Amino acid sequence: MRIAQVAPLFERVPPNAYGGTERIVSYLTEGLVARGHDVTLFASGDSETAARLVPGCERALRGTELEPYWVHYHTCMLDEVCARSADFDLIHFHCDTLQLPLARRLATPSVTTTHGRLDIPAIAHCLRHFAGHAYVAISEDQRGSRPELAWRGTVHHGLPHDLHTAVEAPGEYLAFLGRMSAEKGCLFAVEIARRAGMNVRFAGKLDQNERPYWGQHVLPLFERGEVEYIGEIGGAAKDRFLGGARALLFPIDWPEPFGLVMIEAMACGTPVIAFRRGAVPEVIEDGVTGFIVDDVAGAAAAVARLGELDRRTIRRRFEARFTVDLMIDKYVTLYRELTDHGAHHARDAVRNIGGNGRRAAAPA
Repeated sequence: MRIAQVAPLFERVPPNAYGGTERIVSYLTEGLVARGHDVTLFASGDSETAARLVPGCERALRGTELEPYWVHYHTCMLDEVCARSADFDLIHFHCDTLQLPLARRLATPSVTTTHGRLDIPAIAHCLRHFAGHAYVAISEDQRGSRPELAWRGTVHHGLPHDLHTAVEAPGEYLAFLGRMSAEKGCLFAVEIARRAGMNVRFAGKLDQNERPYWGQHVLPLFERGEVEYIGEIGGAAKDRFLGGARALLFPIDWPEPFGLVMIEAMACGTPVIAFRRGAVPEVIEDGVTGFIVDDVAGAAAAVARLGELDRRTIRRRFEARFTVDLMIDKYVTLYRELTDHGAHHARDAVRNIGGNGRRAAAPA
């Protein structure tokens, strides 16, 4: 098949460190190429891929002087996608909602994977307006938050089989890996470690808009030596960090759509102790690959039970449920369903556009 993958421009594909969406786009793109598909990747110019790369900007935008102008770069990239749309059998978007007005006017079938939370009012308003577009959820929990959308399936994320190293003899610390934000629960992780009498090490991303929270609540913990901060890591450093931990703490305080770090830990054989929010119950098998708890006290108690879990079993459960091959199998099946109905899609695209070029918004 001739497939276009359209990535956000904030991180390169694949990202050097943080960047869950761009990482998944990379795994999907490279896997499709390896299977013989003709893939074009629309992404930042510093991306690395075996596919045909069409750069939307010279380099990834995050942390540069160009980041405030992100919408302009994405607008131009999406125009380029439209200009080349006849070259593809299917276009797969990973860019939130910017592409939706264009996608329904294209004869080429398209689908959008919803990588983020969908319950924010402005996002929900936009999605309702474009409810007829083809969407793919990354968890059933995410899908359930917007049942009115034309969902074509749920595809859990997957990782390359050999990306992480299974570790049977970990170190004596707990790990927290994620954004330094309230919703990711970094302060909960500190309290869990205190109650469990263990050290906790932090690694992850610090966005500009999270610096006030960081400065007020998190930085003092590092300055007093209560928590060790590793910084933003990727590659072999992430592998060692997760594999060496007794457990990954995932005390989220928001409806997490998936939680890629959970399966990264599982690939290392590392159990996950997570709050019962969002997609956690879909990813973690309680008492097998980790423990699902409701609060800090429950998480601290779960630390004492880590000896009940077998790290080799955790790795095997990762292999059975969350590999790239499984993810690609599901996407290819979906692609074929969408392209088989390509003519129907084209007719709908024309019929749904009124004389003024707009379709009436769906009711709120």
